[in-house]
Formats: sequence, structure tokens, C-alpha cells
Amino acid sequence: MSKKQFSGLSLFSKEQTGSMEFQISHLTNRVLKLTDHLKCHGKDYSSQRGLWKILGKRKRLLSYLSQTNLISYENLINKLNIRKLKIR
Repeated sequence: MSKKQFSGLSLFSKEQTGSMEFQISHLTNRVLKLTDHLKCHGKDYSSQRGLWKILGKRKRLLSYLSQTNLISYENLINKLNIRKLKIR
């Protein structure tokens, strides 16, 4: 994927940068970029560590959003095409 494809993936306007949905969307874009990078550079362990940190942060934000606003959580999951959280 080229960088031009990632730039159009933003679902929210620039004014909403602090909203939970925008942050999760932004982290998802970063995950897509890093996974594409790691397909070519499989032994780039520092990028793998960064990817794990981003995934952990996104997971925590998704967990909080699901507890506070379930409807918004489900809409966001459907828009971004990501899996739902596993409930313990």
C-alpha cells in the first residue's frame, strides 16, 4: 500500500482530533502502515515493538469506548473493519 491510500482512510475531520473515535481511527491507520512495512522487513524488531504498543493502546481505547458508549463502539468497529474485543 502506498502512502496516498492511507491518507484517505481518515473517517473524521481535523477538528475532532481529541475524540475517542478519531484516536482509534488514527491508530488503525498506523497499524495498517506498520503491517505493510513488516511484510517487506520481517526482521525489523523495533517496528514490531512499536506495532505491539500501538495495538495495546488501541485495545485500551476500544475497551473504554465499549464500556462508555456501546453504540459508538459498534459503529466504529463496523467502519474500520476490525474485530470486536474478547470479553474476559
